[in-house]
Amino acid sequence: MKAVIIAAGEGKRMRPLTYNRPKVMLPIAVKPILEHLLVEMKQAGIMEFIIVTGYHEEKIKEYFGPGEKWGVNIEYVTQVNQAGTADAVRTVENFVDDRFLVANGDIIVDSKDIKAIAEYPGNSMSLYKVDNPTGLGTVEVEGGFIKRIHEKVENPPSNLANTALYLFTRDVFKAISQTPLSPRDEYELTDSIQWLVDNNIKVAYRELGRWMDTSYPWDLLSVNEYLLADLNSDIHGEVEENAVLKGAVSVGKGSVIRSGSYISGPVVIGEDCVIGPNCYIRASTSVGNRCHIGAAVEIKNSIIMDGSKVPHLSYVGDSVIGEDCNLGAGTKVANLKLNNKEVSIEGKDTGRRKLGVIMGDGVETGINSSINVGTIIGSNSRIGPGTFVSGNLPPKSRVFISKSN
Repeated sequence: MKAVIIAAGEGKRMRPLTYNRPKVMLPIAVKPILEHLLVEMKQAGIMEFIIVTGYHEEKIKEYFGPGEKWGVNIEYVTQVNQAGTADAVRTVENFVDDRFLVANGDIIVDSKDIKAIAEYPGNSMSLYKVDNPTGLGTVEVEGGFIKRIHEKVENPPSNLANTALYLFTRDVFKAISQTPLSPRDEYELTDSIQWLVDNNIKVAYRELGRWMDTSYPWDLLSVNEYLLADLNSDIHGEVEENAVLKGAVSVGKGSVIRSGSYISGPVVIGEDCVIGPNCYIRASTSVGNRCHIGAAVEIKNSIIMDGSKVPHLSYVGDSVIGEDCNLGAGTKVANLKLNNKEVSIEGKDTGRRKLGVIMGDGVETGINSSINVGTIIGSNSRIGPGTFVSGNLPPKSRVFISKSN
């Protein structure tokens, strides 16, 4: 059986993190979201993959290639215009057999659930029971089958969320051919599934044991916390004398943990990093490849992407730092409001009481700069020495304070 993974979209709600990469290539626990899904599918026995690419497709192809590193076979199909999920599935019509899996490339699911749905003989979709279905696509069911799909309605009639993991027969291609443009000017796969139901082609369902979605940048932190909870210690780099590693800590090859560093797991550190001396890395932190965390720096519950440096006297908490950023000495990131209330960004409730900065790629901060709770900084911005920033800064922003006698 083949698995079709939809990975063509940018993920605009993830900006500024997706200006230079597709959403599925955002790292969680030092691996792209898409890699986590591919590994789980392989564990479920899926060895043949078709990845539907589009936006910055070169990033996916360069990383995964033909799949030999993972012991699988990967083919690629380009969705030239990102015209919706049904259109993405339409592109693979000539490449799949009578039954095939389809999944959005940005979901976190377990191999046992994938295996179970793959064994179903007919069309089926996976659902997950949520406490709050607001903002999610929800599904009404009856007698073990799908009755009606609701795409992010104001008052959801069900708490069963669509997880974007499906098993299809070739019936779906007829349904797609009958699918009209949605109000979002896209061809929605959920509309195609509803066409199947309305035309007496049964679609079964399975409730998943685990599902995590990544819609907004702060969702990466929640998923990172979840995945690191199962981390096992694995040291491939050098740990100098008087460095302390507590709990589960993974260190990639070529990395050095300098003397005086204190790392409290679960923490994963990529390859070719320099950590310390005399720094403090706290639980649920992922540090990518080629990073530097220097003296008197504290990092807590954060994702630091490849090539970024926090070299001196800084604090970063509950934050996502993009690739190739450099934080000047004394940069401080606030992560908790004085009233202890949940953080909202541009009117959107993040569901988090602690949230620092979402920083795009290539950002540089000057010495003693301060970043307020829930700030977004666009890629390639420059924050001057002694500056306080807050809110949503567009890419290539320049924020400086001029002082004169």
